[in-house]
Amino acid sequence: MSGLARSVGTIGGLTAISRVFGFVRDMLLARVLGAGLAGDAFQLAFTLPNTFRRLFAEGAFSVAFVPLYSRALHGAPTQEAGEDAAADFASDVLAVFVWVLLIFSALAMIAMPAIVFALAHDYRAVPGKFELAVLLSRITFPYLALVSLVAMLSGLLNARARFAPGAFAPVLLNVVLIAGILTGWWLRGPNGDDRIVALALAMAVSLAGVAQLVWMGWAARRAGVRLSLRRPRFTPQVRKLGALILPATFGAGIYQISQFVDTFFATQLPQGSLTLLKLADRLNQMPLGIVGIALGTAILPLLARHIHAGEDREAQDIQAKAFEMATLLTLPAAVALAICAPAFTAAFFVGGKFTAGDGALMAHIVVALVCGLPAYVLVKILSPGFFAREETRTPVMTAFAALAFNVAVNLVVVRRFGIVGLAAATAASATLNCVLLYAVLHARHWFRFSARLASRIARQAAASAVMGAVLYWLLPKMQTHYAGTAFERATSLGLLVSAGGAAFVIAAWAFGALDKRVLAQLRRRPGRTRDAAGPAL
Repeated sequence: MSGLARSVGTIGGLTAISRVFGFVRDMLLARVLGAGLAGDAFQLAFTLPNTFRRLFAEGAFSVAFVPLYSRALHGAPTQEAGEDAAADFASDVLAVFVWVLLIFSALAMIAMPAIVFALAHDYRAVPGKFELAVLLSRITFPYLALVSLVAMLSGLLNARARFAPGAFAPVLLNVVLIAGILTGWWLRGPNGDDRIVALALAMAVSLAGVAQLVWMGWAARRAGVRLSLRRPRFTPQVRKLGALILPATFGAGIYQISQFVDTFFATQLPQGSLTLLKLADRLNQMPLGIVGIALGTAILPLLARHIHAGEDREAQDIQAKAFEMATLLTLPAAVALAICAPAFTAAFFVGGKFTAGDGALMAHIVVALVCGLPAYVLVKILSPGFFAREETRTPVMTAFAALAFNVAVNLVVVRRFGIVGLAAATAASATLNCVLLYAVLHARHWFRFSARLASRIARQAAASAVMGAVLYWLLPKMQTHYAGTAFERATSLGLLVSAGGAAFVIAAWAFGALDKRVLAQLRRRPGRTRDAAGPAL
């Protein structure tokens, strides 16, 4: 448990830094571009490689590759293992992976007008919007190939319990994008064409991929990872990886697949809807990225190792502890975001080209999205229970069920409730996926709620309710300050966050919702990677 907690602390801490830079990026983007033609076009162009990245590179590829690489590195009872076996497997995968990425990227860039039309055919009704979206998408799409190689290198390091380099890589993306926004703003001038900013941003996306690849290559070499580029060979292990990736795409990537569904429906709504949805999702992604990515990344290699060693009880214990950590952090985050959404959107985003009306609508979208926040994170805790066992059929079935539900609900609610209804449908589908995954794990005796875990979550929910009551009472008392001067915005939000945090900690302590051992391990500064991973592995 101590190894898991420290690994989560390392990944979560670095991911939090990335999310802060991402938040700064989105604040600048909202003020510089607003929710208009250029903003919508860039959001679509960024959605394509970014969603494919999460779906294939960091989703399907990682959950399929890491257990197989971990087995090659550390061994299964009947299998040869070690550095040589791991290096051969990784090099064989790289040899095939590079060509797949090059061919896929080239075909996608050629077919980009058709892809954009499929996702956003209504853009053709606005002069120049469709053409700009196609151009920007072609500029950003090489990022997919670059970051896919980054994800592979990150998986190699994760299997060795070296989580920090991969968790830091997104910081580079956000730093380069911030530079792109500022460069575009400077080139555009006070009354220039917003398309200049969008073009600068699109080029920054691909440049960020280069920066991330250089960083991860250096980190992998420093860690002693051996890779060689050789002639592609479809070895039995490579074929096995390929057989796992396709179903894993749906099992691990329902949230990302839903993003394409949401994008399709959002582009049919009034101009600016896609931008507002994406910016609202960034608020939702703060806790999702920090907690969900950290826990999901940390437990997959741990689960795989315990399961391959026949240590089922230890594997269940890791999943239970991860579940408890997830709810401890996401329940209060969801309540706080839902109640304080108007304050956050007004303070952080309203200004420049982003109007107060945009902020008010965005707040409603945030409320709808965060209703599914715990489920988004818990899916990342439950899915590794299948992938570590190389069982991909069930996640595929639950993902298809949730995706079909999402589409059906969107067809009903989007026409009546617009972009807010679309966000609510996404939250509901994620919750359904979470429930289905747990039901199957429970039925197979792979993971079951204990009375202690259920009691702890109930107490966390009660503490979150107390915090919510405090925030609900305090929120309107500073209404005039959320869109005031920078000092007024900072102090009013600081008071909200401090009061909410204090209320939750006091209530959680009184209700017994906090596990002192978990808190001590999360607060502990991670030591060297081999030490952090040792006892738990």
